[in-house]
Amino acid sequence: MRRRHFISLLGGVAVAWPLAGAAQQSTNRKRLAIFSPAEPNADLQEHSESKKYRAFFAELRRLGWIEGQNLEVESYGREQNAAGPEVLATEIVRSNPDVIHVVGPGGAIFKKLTSRIPIVVITGDPVKQGLAESLAHPGGNFTGASIDAGLSIHGKRIALLREMVPSMSKLGCLALRLVWNGSGSDAFRAAAEAAGLPLSVSLLEFSTSEADYRTAIESISRSGANAVMVLDSPQVLQDSTLIAKLLGDAKLPAIFTFTESVEAGGLMAYFFDLIELHKRAASNIDAILRGAKPGDVPIYQVTRFELSINLKTAKQLGLSVPHALVAGADKIIE
Repeated sequence: MRRRHFISLLGGVAVAWPLAGAAQQSTNRKRLAIFSPAEPNADLQEHSESKKYRAFFAELRRLGWIEGQNLEVESYGREQNAAGPEVLATEIVRSNPDVIHVVGPGGAIFKKLTSRIPIVVITGDPVKQGLAESLAHPGGNFTGASIDAGLSIHGKRIALLREMVPSMSKLGCLALRLVWNGSGSDAFRAAAEAAGLPLSVSLLEFSTSEADYRTAIESISRSGANAVMVLDSPQVLQDSTLIAKLLGDAKLPAIFTFTESVEAGGLMAYFFDLIELHKRAASNIDAILRGAKPGDVPIYQVTRFELSINLKTAKQLGLSVPHALVAGADKIIE
């Protein structure tokens, strides 16, 4: 009887050990919150149709962070943004994740809400936005990647657009209101002023409909602008096909910030590698989850940009593309 009782106890322990291990693994999971209120939740997943997020999760996995094992990912996308990005950001901070990944505008919102939770951003100039003391030594609770830190990328895009449209006399601008109301508009305004171009600006909301886009573009057209710059944000990337079509219908040549917009029918883009940026963000997240302070993790600065041109769209707009632009383009769509 004693022997059978001992075997029974031993069997119970054998069953309990895996359960205890599973419970410990669950307890030790790190929590990552992804904030991208313009993009659908389906995109913010490991098996997304979005190449950049597939690359992001693949890099996390390569670095040893596997969702469902040692990592819990909470996505806050378009479906959660009904009450606005400020309310959504407040909800995320209240949930107290181990790290927050902010894609696009929104860093300034989180800066007001927490100085404690590490935040990894993909944004414009984080120093001008007050998110970091410098790129090399951010100093606070922010790190990540910068797409425009003192590089005057707006000036370069204006110069390329003027080369395509020599008669450009007034520049239209489509921008997400959250981007424009932040420090992101300062560099653009300065670049337009340096180029001697008056501006016509139409601001977009996260929930912009086709009718809203149409109204914004018609407003730019009526103002006398004869070319347009579309400022970068996940919102305009998400709606790039629609924006390209409406600008084409309005006969307005435009420069975009993503080559996907040119593939969708836009005229031209001077762009950076989104996949690289998301892999860099994953690397920073890895460093933080392993104990690094965000203020000690250097912010990566994009240094390589590429030009893409859609010759078919140029022809439809009645534009003669300069040979120098074609020769210097990294991608030509015919």
